[in-house]
Amino acid sequence: MTSEKTSPLKLFGTWSSSYTHRVQLALKLKGLEFEYVEEDLSAKSPSLLLYNPVHQKVPVLLHGGRPLAESIVILQYIDETWRESPLMPRTPTREPSSASGATSLTIRVLTGLYDGGRPAGRAVAAVFRTTAEEQKAAVAEVHQNLAVMEGELREGHFKGRRFFGGEKLGLLDVVVGCGSFWLSIFEEVADVKLIDEESFPLFHGWLRQFEAQEAVKETIPPPTGFWSTPGKSAIISSAYHPKSKPPAMTAAELTLTLRRTRMADKLGLL
Repeated sequence: MTSEKTSPLKLFGTWSSSYTHRVQLALKLKGLEFEYVEEDLSAKSPSLLLYNPVHQKVPVLLHGGRPLAESIVILQYIDETWRESPLMPRTPTREPSSASGATSLTIRVLTGLYDGGRPAGRAVAAVFRTTAEEQKAAVAEVHQNLAVMEGELREGHFKGRRFFGGEKLGLLDVVVGCGSFWLSIFEEVADVKLIDEESFPLFHGWLRQFEAQEAVKETIPPPTGFWSTPGKSAIISSAYHPKSKPPAMTAAELTLTLRRTRMADKLGLL
């Protein structure tokens, strides 16, 4: 195991992927050195196709020649292989501790909140793919899911905690926090508010604390500086004007524009 743990790490990802951010952040929290390979999802490299031939998506972590795909699988592998500074709480037997039913429900809601393949994730996706009454219904569903988390922070398992993992970032913080980046971007472009301090004060406060962590700032591009970041803001804004922020538009118009300019594939969003 010792020789395996010291084998080189290589991460294939893309700057815009919250799933990539999850793995980058976890590796940094563990203090692990790794080589990062930026992928262009509209022109996937032979290495990505070799290591993830079925789904052909990022992230892919290569450890000692062994490829691992899917961010949650990778996070669990990292935590089990390098047990120092655990992301998941462990019992004296060094196994992950079991969660209460309420906590399990919260974890299911939150880990699925940014996953388009799960009910909660589909609600978020629907916000940015619909208009009018359909969009209002999708926003309401997202708010219902966030209300579960707000309740847990106020009176449930996470009451009084600085982070979901305690005083330090844990697995749930990594998963949920990294998924919030694109919400901020799309909220600004599509003029849709999902997370606000008045409706979800505890969750909003947790998110601000998460964003203030040095490892997070090193990993996730700041939404406030997104439009002035060379090479990144252009992915969306070049469809309108090369030196200006895109005008306000409906979420459906944003989705259509991304598809027309083939930028959705580059971003790995739609």
